[in-house]
Amino acid sequence: MIYVTGDTHIPIDIKRLNTKNFPEQKEMTKDDFVIICGDFGGVWDGSNEEKYWLKWLEEKNFMTLFVDGNHENHKMLNSFPISDFCGGKAHKISDSIYHLMRGEIYIFEDKKFFTMGGAESHDKAWRRINISWWPEEMPFEEEYENAVNNLNKYNWDVDVIISHCCPDSIQNKINSNFKHDKLTNFFEHVVKEDCTYKKWYFGHYHVDVNVDEKHTCLYNWIIKVK
Repeated sequence: MIYVTGDTHIPIDIKRLNTKNFPEQKEMTKDDFVIICGDFGGVWDGSNEEKYWLKWLEEKNFMTLFVDGNHENHKMLNSFPISDFCGGKAHKISDSIYHLMRGEIYIFEDKKFFTMGGAESHDKAWRRINISWWPEEMPFEEEYENAVNNLNKYNWDVDVIISHCCPDSIQNKINSNFKHDKLTNFFEHVVKEDCTYKKWYFGHYHVDVNVDEKHTCLYNWIIKVK
């Protein structure tokens, strides 16, 4: 089983994955996944509270996977060892928590999942660089190139896309006042236009909405990938 949900902002929104809010987990095993669409928040400052929630997730029946959002400590996240994981590269946070890296493609239940984390923060004026926001929140050129190279390997044909932000045109449907940036442009004019896919799940916008039949924005929803 594979479930996908929105930002968890550990410790703020992680409780949606308790057994009361997510009873389906009682039937899951470590062969099953919950994928978080960015702003995981569990790799931030190494505090005791953070360690508590990582241990809480580690003890769950399922494996926890996440793409990065803009509100992550990217320097700390990138310090974790890189492992081969289900056909792609991932940062191993613990035995059952993995960061799905930018531009990678993984095979889960015979489905191809393309992942591309990152987003631009629009609250930088109230944050401090390398303390509460990091320049690495937006992909580097090498990460865009990695995405294109991996999509080429699969002839631009995947089943599911997992990201934090979304393409320009999809973002406009959520709120036309939201700013476009290099990553939303890349999603629009490279991935959305050239790639074949069945579903695209993303977080970031703090709403739950099926934008159309292929694109779903997640916050509190926990959806089973079929």
